[in-house]
Order: sequence, then structure tokens, then C-alpha cells
Amino acid sequence: MAKKLRQLHQIVTKPYKKNNFYHQPGTIPGTIIIPADASPPEMTLIDYNTSDVIRKEIETPEECASYLDKESVSWVEVQGLGDEDILRRLGKVFDLHPLVLEDIVNVAERPKIEEYENHLVIICRMVVPKERKYGFYSEQVSLVLGKHYLLTVQEEPEHDCLEGVRLRICNNKGIIRKHGADYLAYSLLDAIIDGFFPVLERYGEQIEELEEEVLVNSSRQTLQKIYQIRRQLLQLRRYIWPQRDAINSLIRDGNELISEEVRIYLRDCYDHAVQVMDMLETYRELASGLMDVYLSAVSNRMNEVMKFLTVMSSIFIPLTFIAGIYGMNFNTDKSPYNMPELNWYWGYPICLAFMAAIAFLLVFIFWQRGWFQNFSKINPDSKI
Repeated sequence: MAKKLRQLHQIVTKPYKKNNFYHQPGTIPGTIIIPADASPPEMTLIDYNTSDVIRKEIETPEECASYLDKESVSWVEVQGLGDEDILRRLGKVFDLHPLVLEDIVNVAERPKIEEYENHLVIICRMVVPKERKYGFYSEQVSLVLGKHYLLTVQEEPEHDCLEGVRLRICNNKGIIRKHGADYLAYSLLDAIIDGFFPVLERYGEQIEELEEEVLVNSSRQTLQKIYQIRRQLLQLRRYIWPQRDAINSLIRDGNELISEEVRIYLRDCYDHAVQVMDMLETYRELASGLMDVYLSAVSNRMNEVMKFLTVMSSIFIPLTFIAGIYGMNFNTDKSPYNMPELNWYWGYPICLAFMAAIAFLLVFIFWQRGWFQNFSKINPDSKI
């Protein structure tokens, strides 16, 4: 059993196959390597102030250059990393350092904050629950914050949690259009952090279901589900932990591009990140506890089965002993001591009655001791 569990652990915890986005040793800094399966970029511009808003699709990065010097807030969205030429042209329009472009394309980048002369770069991870019951999509979101603009770059043109911010801008809901680009960056960060909660709620439901499954009808598939949950929760923890630290650095160290009022809002965002961390740690402990419960349930079920087999063996052992003795068939003509019962008229019924009496007596003794108490709970079809 232990050997099978170790083999299953090796299968389930096998590292995911991912594209290697890390550069080879010795690569020139600032080198851009586009993933082979990257989606072509889709660019959108949202320019707004307290009274007006413009939302339109743009074909080239140069189209948004005229909006960057206005007093209004310009949000340029780029969804997809499949065109190196567009990315380099974006770098020229927004005056991005080559290392910034490298961090944007390197989607395995750890969430962090980078300060430059005219802008602030924020790298973070966004998760979105899948349409099916469990699982999530994950992608890197890069934010470049300037004085009057915000550039965001995502891996894919779908599966994001930012639509609520777009609707708030277009419908003039809340106070987002009364503030600058720093408040927009905060709003996006807050939406990204809050996007972890629906994912965690699903894992909470799955853990509750697994608790019942472990106690009632656990199997090797149950063990595989527990390992998968633990691994995915660990992955989420790796996403949220550095993001929490990055937000904390914005609050603690500050930046001239972020106003004091927005730093107060960032405290609320930090609190949400801490709540996500607390939920993750709780669910990880519950998943670890499920593993212990599963092993205990398997051990208890095995003990019940062994107990049942031991009781049945104890009943039939004396019956087998009697049947074995009378199966030897000694010749009574040679000696009066050679099983004279073989010649009795009622010998066979008496022997059967005696064996039945022994069996019922043993059953009565075992029942008095409570050995049959849990046999009704044994599921013969359960997989151990």
C-alpha cells in the first residue's frame, strides 16, 4: 500500500510541462523572446476625464502617442504578446527601457515593482476561474504607470477580471474619473487581487466535498484530487505572496507618481492581499489534514476488513477441526477406539448439530463482545 501511494505521489506531483520563458545563460540583457504560442496583440485606448470618455480600438502604437501629453487619463491596453515589432514600437512610444520590455515578455516573471525616471513598472499575476467547476486561468499583467497614462500588457486577449473597471470608466460609476492614472492603477490592482477570491471559494467548496468523500467512499482518485488541490494552492500562494510585498512597498516607500490619497486606497488593497493569504494558508492546512484523514480512513477500513475475516476464520476453525478428524475414516473393525461414532445411526446428524452449536456459540460470544458492531458499515465495493 505504501509503495502504491509513493508511486501515485510521483505521478500527481510531477512538474507541469511549461514553455521555458527564461533566457539561456549569457543572453544579452533586454533580449525579447516571443513565445511560439503567443496571441497576436489587440490594442485598446480608453481616454477619459471628468466629463468625457473615448474608447476605441487602435491599430498601431503610434496612434496613442498624441493622447499621452494631455491632461486627461489615457489607458492603453495591449492583450497578446505575439508581435515583437509592435512591442518594440510601444517601447519607443512610451520610452520604455529594454529591460522593461524583457520583463513584460518574460511571463514567468516574479511579481515586483520597478521604478524608472518617468514611469513606474508593476508586474503582477492575475487568476480567473475557469468555466468548469474547478481550476483557473493565470497570466501575467504588466502595468506601466506614467503621469497621465497607464499602459497594461496581458498575455491573452481573454480571461481577465478587469471588465468591471472598464465599465466604471465608461459609465462614470464611482470616483474613478475624478482621479488620475495612479487611481486607475490602484483600481486594476484591486480588481486583480479580488480576482483570487472567486477561485478560492471554489477550492473551499471542493475541499468540503472531498471531506465527505474521504469519510464515506474514498478511493485512489480521492488521493489524486487532494494532491492536485495542494499543488494548485501552492501555485496560488506563489502568485499572491510577492504581490502582497509589492503593494506593501508602494505604501511604505511611496513614489512621486502615486498621490497620498491613492496610497490610502492601496492599504485596502494590501488588506485584501492579506485576506487571500490567510484563506490560502487555511485551505492548505485543510488539504494537508484531508491527506491524514484519508490515510486514517484507509487504515480503519483495512482493520475492519481484517477484523471481519478474523471473526469468520474463528468461527470456521473449530468446524474444520471436527470435519478433519471425522474425515480420517479409521477402520472400527481393527479397534474399538477407531472412531466408533462412524457406526452410530444418528452419528452424522449429531456431528452436524454439534458443529452448528459451536458456530452459534462463537457468534453469540463475539456478538456479546461487540465485534459485529461496525460490520454493517463496511462497503464491499470500496477501493482501498
